[in-house]
Parts: sequence; C-alpha cells; structure tokens
Amino acid sequence: MTTEAILPARADTADATAPVLRQQVLVLYLADSALDSFVVGWSRYDGTGRTSPTTGDSDEPPYESGVAALRDGWRLFQAAQLIPPYPGHEYDVSFLKHEFFFERIVDVRSVVDRS
Repeated sequence: MTTEAILPARADTADATAPVLRQQVLVLYLADSALDSFVVGWSRYDGTGRTSPTTGDSDEPPYESGVAALRDGWRLFQAAQLIPPYPGHEYDVSFLKHEFFFERIVDVRSVVDRS
C-alpha cells in the first residue's frame, strides 16, 4: 500500500494545466461552544494573494454561524478546547474563547473568487 502526498503545485510550473493550490483560513469566534451559534468575531487569511483582509474591514460577519461556513465548503480543522472558568472568575472579561478554525483549498488559476 502506498500513500501519495498532495502537494501544492508551484505557480511557475511548466504544466499550464496543473492546479496551483493555496489555502484560505477563516477563524470564527462563536457566542458559545455550539457550532451553530452566532458569530461574534472573525478573521480571514488568504494564501492566494487575491485579497488582503484586515481587522475591522467589515461590519457584518462572513457567515451567521460555523455551520453556515461548513455549508459553503469550508472545512473545520480546529475547535477551541472547552475549559471551565476558575471558581470566582466566571464573569471576568477576557479573550474570545469559542474559536473555530476553517480552511478552504483553492486553485489560484481558477477565475472564480468566492471570498
């Protein structure tokens, strides 16, 4: 049995038909630990170089929930570990703890931009 690695093609490859794959990352901070809860914060990173999203570049989240991102083709690859608050600190304000990381692999040679 052999396992083939899927490696991203180089943009300067001689094969003009080979896909040039790059990763896009979407970080959604949800209201609670449920993947179908509302998005309260987000970050985007685009390995294709087509866009350069920055913090605060939109008043509306890219999706209403994590499930909506899944339905649009994003793949969930990390969810925040659920850690209960230390006794007496249940109402402390801190970081957004319900963080979910999604990825999408896109062909930079394709014309369609779904960001």
